[in-house]
Amino acid sequence: MAVHAHPDDESSKGAATTARYAAEGHEVLVVTLTGGERGDILNPAMNIPGILDRISEVRREEMAEAAKALGVQQTWLGFVDSGLPEGDPMPPLPEGCFALMPLDEATEALVRVVREFKPHVITTYDEMGGYPHPDHIMCHKVSVEAYEAAGDPERFPDAGEPWTPLKLYYNHGFSLARLEIFSDEYERIGEPFPMQDWMDRMRKYAAERGDIMSRVTTQVECAKYFPQRDEALRAHATQIDPNGAFFAIPTELQQRLWPTEEFELAQTRVSTAIPEIDLFAGIDDQEADEDTNR
Repeated sequence: MAVHAHPDDESSKGAATTARYAAEGHEVLVVTLTGGERGDILNPAMNIPGILDRISEVRREEMAEAAKALGVQQTWLGFVDSGLPEGDPMPPLPEGCFALMPLDEATEALVRVVREFKPHVITTYDEMGGYPHPDHIMCHKVSVEAYEAAGDPERFPDAGEPWTPLKLYYNHGFSLARLEIFSDEYERIGEPFPMQDWMDRMRKYAAERGDIMSRVTTQVECAKYFPQRDEALRAHATQIDPNGAFFAIPTELQQRLWPTEEFELAQTRVSTAIPEIDLFAGIDDQEADEDTNR
């Protein structure tokens, strides 16, 4: 189960991994916590009359296409996008938005889905939300609470029969080390690096907080599924510019130089050896649901 804040997050964070596991016969469910209603139109080609007026419907359509590209199941939790506040001082978050929901109320909604789907593995964001969007930070809080609560019969007794997930991971998709590998290759072939500005920002972030690779415990080989990841990204046409940074590095070069996606094992109820190459490492066959892992 991959828990994400908005439609499009599932396609930019761990997407090739979910596509790989789905293709290998695992049941994979993307849980989208909000509808992305307050997202801006980030692709200039989609900034046309009528799109913003029906943005909720458009983003649902985009999500359906992305899920189809990845080969995964998808469900909505139904909360309202909080938007990304800007300004100094920051404006208050809008009333009724996801980031202002009582934690127990939001957690119960996710626990209900966990108990119905019965995942062995849950992925989500770290305590910074991957980046400090209020919905991403709330997604982290709710996911951690749901992981801890889903198997406890005393918590949310009306949310279904208890189910205990076995592992909780944080996605770590944007690392300085990865960009430096690509930059070195561009220097070797004598071409300007198309993501230099992004790498400069990542260097500043790493200087303040350290490179995220220091937290990575698990690298999943999934290069074969990068094209599906890219197809899913393009499905979110209002959010993803096909001429933007996500597509600046040719897929073939990414597959050759950095063929993995990265995760941090945040909690586990099974024994496993670090580093890992599989999110299901340590989960015995008899713990799987019939003949499948989730």
